[in-house]
Amino acid sequence: MGYRLLPGFTVPQDTIDIQINQEGQVFVKIDGQVALQNLGQIQIANFINPAGLEAMGDNLLLETEASGAAIVGNPNSENFASIRQGAVENSNVNVVDEITRLITAQRAYEMNSQVISTSDDMLATITQLR
Repeated sequence: MGYRLLPGFTVPQDTIDIQINQEGQVFVKIDGQVALQNLGQIQIANFINPAGLEAMGDNLLLETEASGAAIVGNPNSENFASIRQGAVENSNVNVVDEITRLITAQRAYEMNSQVISTSDDMLATITQLR
């Protein structure tokens, strides 16, 4: 179970299904009723400088002076993302790129290690010549 939305929604006791559309509208299907009942609207926030948000852990971010004030609006409207019920957020990491960078860094380390070993051998040889 995740964190609660503010302001929250009161879900009736006899609810048998909850649906959230891409615009953030929350609908419930109540036992014995055919039509869905609209409980309310979820809103989301954008920031002028998202990099200025302070990470609090557990995917929570805190507004700061650097991030600017929150710009609140309805999902799937202009300049706002949509909501996807039941979807899991994708990773921000491109695995192929990261493995390629790791291999490149490992090869550079091995080459530098080889250069140091060779220069160490050369210094040992020079020392023995004296």
